Amino acid sequence: MTTPSARAAIILAAGQGTRMKSPLPKVLHPVGHRAMLDHAIDAAEALGCERIVVVVGSHSPEVRAHVVKRLGEDAIAVQDPPMGTGHAVRAAEAVLGDFVGQVVVTYGDVPLLRAHDIEAVFEKTEGVTVIGFEAADPGAYGRLVMDGDTLTAITEAKEASPEVLAITSCNSGVMAAPVGLLFSLLAEVTNDNAKGEYYLTDVVELARKRGQPTRVTMASEDAVMGVNAQGELAQAEALFQKVQRETFLAAGVTMSAPETVHFAWDTEIGAGSIIEPFVVFGPGARIAERARIRSFSHVEGASVASGAEVGPYARLRPGADLGEDVKIGNFVEVKNVRMEPGAKANHLSYLGDGSVGAGANIGAGTIFCNYDGFNKARTTVGEGAFVGSNSALVAPVTIGAGALVGSGSVITRDVPADALALGRGLQVNKEGAAATFRKLAKARKAAKK
Repeated sequence: MTTPSARAAIILAAGQGTRMKSPLPKVLHPVGHRAMLDHAIDAAEALGCERIVVVVGSHSPEVRAHVVKRLGEDAIAVQDPPMGTGHAVRAAEAVLGDFVGQVVVTYGDVPLLRAHDIEAVFEKTEGVTVIGFEAADPGAYGRLVMDGDTLTAITEAKEASPEVLAITSCNSGVMAAPVGLLFSLLAEVTNDNAKGEYYLTDVVELARKRGQPTRVTMASEDAVMGVNAQGELAQAEALFQKVQRETFLAAGVTMSAPETVHFAWDTEIGAGSIIEPFVVFGPGARIAERARIRSFSHVEGASVASGAEVGPYARLRPGADLGEDVKIGNFVEVKNVRMEPGAKANHLSYLGDGSVGAGANIGAGTIFCNYDGFNKARTTVGEGAFVGSNSALVAPVTIGAGALVGSGSVITRDVPADALALGRGLQVNKEGAAATFRKLAKARKAAKK
């Protein structure tokens, strides 16, 4: 049993999503590298909802598995067969059990709706409150029929008169009410309409008949945008990126061409950092203050400390951890490697699974040979070490502090501190051999004619 001030959320995610024309269930398509359904769950958690129920369809085991992994089996309600939004919400009644408090109904395909957009529906603890928006093109949206500040009805476009169709205030579908009232009203909803479905929106008129307050709180059209097709998914992504860019610019991040930079939902960038054009951030990117990410770099699951510089054309993969003033240059890939302050890998290298000590220098073309076909092993480069160009460090191996590795070496054994390691074949010069080779080649060519 909970208190009347408690909050719960019902997230509808049982739609077939056929217009997406994709084998991936609609609500699992990503916006900002995060499933749309997870955005809806994030909002519910940010609102302080102590119970979150996701209504799924029996046709989509992938959605069910996704919810169970994040929220557990107790968060699942199944709508089977689908018979409208009102029917979907009723599927959650048994799962909520003895919950007492306010419940909000949201949607797994509305990825841009945030907690601050929803908060106002919880301001009143009685009656029904819906989120509306002013539509640039009302089209097929349900219309909000108002009498002053009171919502008298939500009329679906297919059921609306010309006068109602002229209304531009539209229904987002998001609704909140005391849990007992909501399910009591839904029990009275019928499917006597053009679609033969049980409309959640009918509870407004039913609440009015009982003398319950019915209200509207407004949000932006962008915030309540639903995604039903690939084109709309692209629009949602563009809107998400626009908000992210504006947020980082306002926080003191410098971007000369922000429209070319793409962010993930959890990207962190400190003030004073410079992000050059055409940078992509995947999930888990954390950039400290006064770092620089140069053009055409990709950063995912990586940390970049203050003063570090990455790129251009660099790739930081999960586990890359760059200390202060580290330099990762063009066409360098770093994966699961800690780079201590001042370390450098300026050109054309792969550093995977290991660590590089403070002030160490990794020459162009160096490879951490971390995988033997079965297992991964680590490479350790000590403080102040110098690895010459075109070297292969075959893990597991340690290059001691201050050691030197000659260019073109293949290092298979540990190198002691301050030692010089040479792991290449002995050079042999054969005087005149090149001229002899060319002479023979010309003779063979002439013979073929």
